Amino acid sequence: MSSVRVLVGTRKGAFVLTSDGKRKQWEVSGPHFAGWEIYHLKGSLVDPNRVYASQSSGWFGQVIQRSDDGGKTWEAPGGGVTMTPGGMPSGESNRFVYDASPETGKPLTTHQWYDGTQRPWEFKRVWHLEPSLTEPETVYAGVEDAALFRSTDGAKTWHELAGLRGHGTGPKWQPGAGGMCLHTILIDPKDPKRIFIAISAAGAFRTDDGGKSWKPINRGLKSQYIPDPDAEVGHCVHRIALHPSRPNVLFMQKHWDVLRSDDAGDSWHEVSGNLPTDFGFAIDVHAHEPETVYVVPIKSDSEHYPPDGKLRVYRSRTGGNEWEALTNGLPQSDCYVNVLRDAMAVDSLESCGVYFGTTGGQVYFSGDAGNNWSPIVRDLPAVMSVEVQTLR
Repeated sequence: MSSVRVLVGTRKGAFVLTSDGKRKQWEVSGPHFAGWEIYHLKGSLVDPNRVYASQSSGWFGQVIQRSDDGGKTWEAPGGGVTMTPGGMPSGESNRFVYDASPETGKPLTTHQWYDGTQRPWEFKRVWHLEPSLTEPETVYAGVEDAALFRSTDGAKTWHELAGLRGHGTGPKWQPGAGGMCLHTILIDPKDPKRIFIAISAAGAFRTDDGGKSWKPINRGLKSQYIPDPDAEVGHCVHRIALHPSRPNVLFMQKHWDVLRSDDAGDSWHEVSGNLPTDFGFAIDVHAHEPETVYVVPIKSDSEHYPPDGKLRVYRSRTGGNEWEALTNGLPQSDCYVNVLRDAMAVDSLESCGVYFGTTGGQVYFSGDAGNNWSPIVRDLPAVMSVEVQTLR
């Protein structure tokens, strides 16, 4: 019988929620790494027992943890060596190796701001982990300051895919309010060499050759808060999503605007439609309906809580523009939580389950594609990420 494993990263530890295919009763394991910020947990599709976790602390730095038993026990494959925030990693001593730029042959150690000043390119934390869809020991990591790393030995060692930061637009990347983070990694299930990433605040990029070269994919994005609203890069993309059956169709939640691309990101058009506000962080796609999309609108970029204090998930069954509010079981008064960019996920059971976590510590679940909601657990630390493994 199928079962579900929900991986929850919070400000003060990781939690693993498990249930059978009926999803009526849940077991809660945790906190793992109590007191540490767990920016992201992600399970492998190749090995259902494999789970990776990004464990971070302002005091002790960054550690990548790995579990080979579904989150029951953990080990740091790199030997538990931490990386100090605020400084460049120095090769093998911390297992993350910055490679040389393919254009200059030299390591990229500085970043140029819009005003022409230079500052060090810093390693602060790992925001997102994405296991390969085909290779059990390969996993990608998106970090702050924005860079993309790959490990081919189960997270023991990491090497940068330097073509991304070596792209000519690199000097124009700027940090968003949460830092200059590479927070989204999507692998094309039909072509593993094609990868989509998103950076705050640079935009979305695509590689078609496994990370050797990269192309900005931001045509159609407009951002009034940068010098050139139609610039090639500089846009604050909050999240992108796709359905595995249609990897050419992408959906984006931007810093204002919900958008869609039908050509693998080469062009975008707005599909915010009748949303009460088009600001938000999370976006995801129904497991079996490629045109069914979910977002959680937030009031504004200065007021990170639901409009009118009502927590509402919005669903479009038409790929955007026409949206309906999903409220049954969600608080509709005095609710001032946020839903962060990695805090929404879906399972792939026959009746698609939708999950999201809040900064108030609730993890909500709908077993009927969003029509009805209930909390799996309350009163966790602020939820930073929610991912789901469907186990057959």
